[in-house]
Amino acid sequence: MKIFTKILLITFIVFAAIQFVRPARNNSSEELATDITKTIHVPDDVLNILKNSCYDCHTDNSRYPWYANIQPVGWMMAKHIKAGKADLNLSEFGTYSGRKQANKLRVIESSIRDRSMPIKNYTMMHRDATLSNEDKDLITKWVSLTRDSLMKN
Repeated sequence: MKIFTKILLITFIVFAAIQFVRPARNNSSEELATDITKTIHVPDDVLNILKNSCYDCHTDNSRYPWYANIQPVGWMMAKHIKAGKADLNLSEFGTYSGRKQANKLRVIESSIRDRSMPIKNYTMMHRDATLSNEDKDLITKWVSLTRDSLMKN
């Protein structure tokens, strides 16, 4: 057997084998009492944007596209979701202190302004998650008002 054929065969076997090593899914069947929508007022238009552009990585309930079943793509998605939830988990927003909530809202605002969120490789695959200028204005205004009300409490 030629070396190229051996390498190709080994690559195929490894690729097939890793398909059986799947990361745990980030799916919760319930909406927690600590969810951001249960903690502070989130207008429907803002909530729709958050669900469409933020919830997959920043809540306990991600939507998975078909390609998440192909490894190592599933592993990369699991890593992104874990990191996203470590930075901000909107499902656990109510567990944060008022000061931490205000800080998280400030981070949301600055991440939207500097275009670091949603991340590019997410919007590349989910075009509808790209924030328009109107979306950005709506969220930043809501964040600013909400953050100010949290700071007063």
